Amino acid sequence: MGKASNIPIASERILVVDDDPRICRLLGRYLEREGYRVDSAANGQTMWRALKSKTYNLIILDLRLPGGEDGLSLARKLRSQTDLSLIMLTGRSDCADKIVGLEIGADDYVTKPFDRRELLARIRSVLRRSTIRASARRARLPDEAILEFAGWTLDMNRRELTGSDGASVSLTSYEFELLAAMAQRPSRVLSRDQIMDLIAHRDWQPLDRSIDVLIGKLRRKLNDNPHNPYLIKTVRGVGYLFAPPCVRR
Repeated sequence: MGKASNIPIASERILVVDDDPRICRLLGRYLEREGYRVDSAANGQTMWRALKSKTYNLIILDLRLPGGEDGLSLARKLRSQTDLSLIMLTGRSDCADKIVGLEIGADDYVTKPFDRRELLARIRSVLRRSTIRASARRARLPDEAILEFAGWTLDMNRRELTGSDGASVSLTSYEFELLAAMAQRPSRVLSRDQIMDLIAHRDWQPLDRSIDVLIGKLRRKLNDNPHNPYLIKTVRGVGYLFAPPCVRR
């Protein structure tokens, strides 16, 4: 009988985005010994291809990628399109980048050169918080939860939005979370901070404008005229109000 392996059973999948192959190999070997499945990407183009082909729980992203899109630009796009957990790798002197990265919505950052055990602890902490957030979101959704408003149907369990013609409208994870949070609170003004807490469950900075961007995208998908919206209204100096004639559950 062969000797039993001491390597933990693989569970979460991690994508390391760094142009330094040495760091990718180092993290790959170390994290796989800790039971994670690890892939690597040297740039944003390779990262997007990986995200289309596999499901990941966490991305470790170097903010100083040379050529093409830098890490901050990639982090912004990731946050606007997905709620994947994100840890940034930064240089010791990149204080401004750390602040911007956290404002964008990164879960944590690690400074180069880093201690592998510290990085592992941060990975476990971020993934644990992500699991808690997902469980809390599921617990808040009742079975067969369906909201209907202005000819639209929002299926909370299937995370689907359909129009009056039955056609499905594609929503990113954050767009769905935003619409669900507002549709569950009709005729109630929500500040940006309240919305961020509801949809992201992270300590976002009050100057972050990502909510405004999401609102704009959501209005376009709902055919809500941005110059005279009837579904998502702007309350100047306060936030946003979801105001269809009626929301049926």
